[in-house]
Amino acid sequence: MIKTFIHKLLGKTAGASKPNMGRRREIPATEHGIDPSLVDERAVQVCRVLRQAGYEAYVVGGAVRDLLLGLRPKDFDVATNATPEQVKSLFRRAFIIGRRFRIVHVVFGRGREHEVIEVSTFRAYLDPADAEQVSGNERTSKAALAGIQHAVDASGRVLRDNVWGTQQEDAVRRDFTVNAMYYDPQTQVLVDYHRGIEDAKQRRLRMIGDPAKRYREDPVRIIRAVRFAAKLSGLGFALDPKTAQPLRSSLALLQEVPQSRLFDEMLKLLQTGHALASIEQLRRLGLERGIYPLLDLAVERADTPFVQAALADTDRRVAEGKPVAPSFLLAALLWQDVREAWSRRLERREHPHPALQAAIDEVFESRIGDVSGRGKLGADMREIWMMQPRFEKRTGHAPFGLVEQPRFRAGFDFLRLRAEVGEVDLTLADWWQEFSLADDAAREDLLAQVRAEHRKAPRVHRVGAASKADDPNRPECPAVTAAGGAPAPSSAQASETAAPKKRRRRRRKPTDAAGSSGPASEERQPDLPAPPPPTQ
Repeated sequence: MIKTFIHKLLGKTAGASKPNMGRRREIPATEHGIDPSLVDERAVQVCRVLRQAGYEAYVVGGAVRDLLLGLRPKDFDVATNATPEQVKSLFRRAFIIGRRFRIVHVVFGRGREHEVIEVSTFRAYLDPADAEQVSGNERTSKAALAGIQHAVDASGRVLRDNVWGTQQEDAVRRDFTVNAMYYDPQTQVLVDYHRGIEDAKQRRLRMIGDPAKRYREDPVRIIRAVRFAAKLSGLGFALDPKTAQPLRSSLALLQEVPQSRLFDEMLKLLQTGHALASIEQLRRLGLERGIYPLLDLAVERADTPFVQAALADTDRRVAEGKPVAPSFLLAALLWQDVREAWSRRLERREHPHPALQAAIDEVFESRIGDVSGRGKLGADMREIWMMQPRFEKRTGHAPFGLVEQPRFRAGFDFLRLRAEVGEVDLTLADWWQEFSLADDAAREDLLAQVRAEHRKAPRVHRVGAASKADDPNRPECPAVTAAGGAPAPSSAQASETAAPKKRRRRRRKPTDAAGSSGPASEERQPDLPAPPPPTQ
C-alpha cells in the first residue's frame, strides 16, 4: 500500500508483481556429468583467487550450458559477489569496462595469444518502476545518467544497471534458463534456480520471466534470441513458443537502441560461425526486415551465389578456428552495389580508378553512413575492393608490389570467392595463388608464361581515336583484330576514316624521270602491307 501510494505521488505506475525468483538446487557431479577437464584452467584460477579472498565465484552462462552438452566452451565468464573494484585489486592485469553494466576483464598472456576471463558481479533484481527515468536514450541522456546506478528510459529499457545483489537475484536477471546456471569448478557442484538443466536436456530455449517484458527491458534480447536459436539449432535446440511469440511485435523497440550497438549485434549474428543458420532463423521468425538495414540486406542477398559463398566461408573459418574480419564479409555483401555504381561511371567514360573510388564513396554513403564507413573497417573494405582490378595486371613489377600489400590475403580470398562463383576466370585465382607462394625465380617464370600467352593472343586495337577527339559525343568504335581475320564492316570503315590522317603525315616522293609523281605511287599502295591503324 505504502509503495503504491509513493508511486502515485512520484507519477510512477505500480510495477508488475515480483517474478518467480526460482528455487536454489545444488546438483552434484554424479547427476550433471560435467567433465572437469573441459574447464579452462584460467577460469579455474580466477575462481580460486576470488574464493581465497573470501568471495563466492562460479563459472556462469553459456560456458555451463556447453559443458552440460559435453562441449568445450570457447569463452568463460565468472560471476562473483565481489564488486568490480574488489576484483580488480586481486589481479595484476584486470580492467574495469562498461557503463551500462560494469564488468572486469582479467587478462592472461600478451599479444595475439592473450585470453580474457570476464568477471561480473551478482546484480540485484530491481523493479523498473523503482528506477530513475530519463527522457532520452543512451546517446541523448549522457548528462542525466551521470552518477545514476539504475535508470530506464520512457519505454522501460534499462540504461544503467549497477546495483549489486545476491546470486538468486542475478539468476533471475539473465535471459534464458540454460544460461542461468552456476558451476563451482572446485566442488564441481552445479547451482540451478530455473530448471535450466531440464531445458538443456529437452533442447529448449526458454526466457526467464515474461518474454515481452524482458524484450522491453533490453530490446537487444530480440537479436540474442535469434543468435542463440541459430547457434544451438545444430544441437536440436529451438525457441520455446512463448519466448518466440512476442518477437515480431517487439521489433519497434529496437529503434531506440544506438546504431553502433545494433551494428555490433549484427556482426555477432554473422561472424560467430552460424551466419547461414542465423539467416534461416530470421526468416523463420518473420524478422527478415526491421532489425538493422545492413542485416536486412544480408537476408535479402543470402541466396545470391557470391554472398552465400561468403557466409559459408565465414562459418567454415570460424569452425576451423581461423580469424574472420568483418570488413571481408561486409565487402562481399556490398560488392554488388560497388560493381553497379562502378559500371555506371565507366559507361560515362570516367577513368576506371577514380570511378571505382567514387563508386565506393557512394556505397558507403548510402549503405553504411557514419557507423563505420569512415573508420578502419571502411578503410579495409575499400582496400579489398580497390585491389580487385589490380589482379588483372600481371606484367612488370605490379605483381611483386601487390603481394607485399598488408591486405593482400584478404583481397586474394575475395578474388578466390569471385572465381568460385564464376565472376572471374578460375585460372586467374590459381595463378595468383601460385605466385604468392613462389620464390623470386618461380615468380619470374610465371610472369614469362603470361608474356608468352599475351604474344600468342590476337592483338586488339582501338580505332577511330581521331574522330572521337573531334566529336566527344561520338561513341567509341569497337575493337578490331590486327593479326589475321577480316575486321567487321564498321571497323573497316573506321580504318578508312583514319587512313587519310596517316597519308597526310607521309612525305610525298619527288617526281621521277618519267614524269610520274606521288599519286602514281599511291596507286600501288594496295599491293603493299597496310600500315597499322593509329593507336591512342
